[in-house]
Amino acid sequence: MGRSELINTTRAILAKAGFDVSPALNIRGICFDVVARLDEKILIVKVLSNIDAFSKDNADEMKTLADALGATPLVTGERSSSGELEAGIVYSRFNITIISNATLADLLLEDAPPFIFTAPGGLYVKLDSALLKSIREDRGISLGMLAETAGVSRRTIQMYESGMGAMIDAALRIEEYLGLPVIEPIDPFTFKSGERSREERAVRDTSDLYALRQLSNLGFTVSPVVKSPFEAVSKNEKSLMLTGLGTESDKIVQRAIVASELSKVMDRFSIMIVRGKPDRESIDETVMVSDEELKKMDSTDDLTDLVASRRSKK
Repeated sequence: MGRSELINTTRAILAKAGFDVSPALNIRGICFDVVARLDEKILIVKVLSNIDAFSKDNADEMKTLADALGATPLVTGERSSSGELEAGIVYSRFNITIISNATLADLLLEDAPPFIFTAPGGLYVKLDSALLKSIREDRGISLGMLAETAGVSRRTIQMYESGMGAMIDAALRIEEYLGLPVIEPIDPFTFKSGERSREERAVRDTSDLYALRQLSNLGFTVSPVVKSPFEAVSKNEKSLMLTGLGTESDKIVQRAIVASELSKVMDRFSIMIVRGKPDRESIDETVMVSDEELKKMDSTDDLTDLVASRRSKK
């Protein structure tokens, strides 16, 4: 199956599940292909035929964007060098979840979540650690007894009770011995921002980007991104804007249209800051603001009022 067909399949599954879904984003070099939103859940999705092509740089950009938007990064794929991605199994690279479209469809359309995930050494399942410990202690089962039953060490049982994943065979033996289900489903849409905070983040130099520094001076929190159709996500207590920079050219027009599509899905503003007076005040849903106009602003309200005014003229 070609990548375009894979993207359309992912979009169709999300749409059938009730998500508002962006068009396929056909801009070379951006870090995602689709954005989808259902209520407060926002997904930033990269679609790959072969997931071996997923790079750390791409993953870092998706995480940066997800942090800024309160979204979940997700990769859907078809295969890796090891073979086809199997339905019902959650893969990961660089702490980003990777699943097949079959797994996505089972989860969203059939209410059949995956239970198995890959990690170094093989296939694992997630145990309800609190329930496992409670049952073992209530029944007076020693660590050694449960460890012997599962075929693992006492230390491993302690780690299971602290949240570590279990090999499938060991988990099934524990369930059979206890007579209760302790294996939990996996939520592929859980983005572990705690892990993100522990990762080494590259420090971005925005000294040459006057517009982003000015937005910061106006009180916006500015999160620069690289492999996106915009340069930053700028937000404060009242608004969140997809912020693009550049000269008004065919490329900027194309990116403004893509940012508009994303802003519709996410119910956000999109603005494009251009050098010199723009030929028009908006492109689709993206408001055009000149760098000279930005220089004259003294507060966030100046910008949000201008954006509201130009959006109202559409």
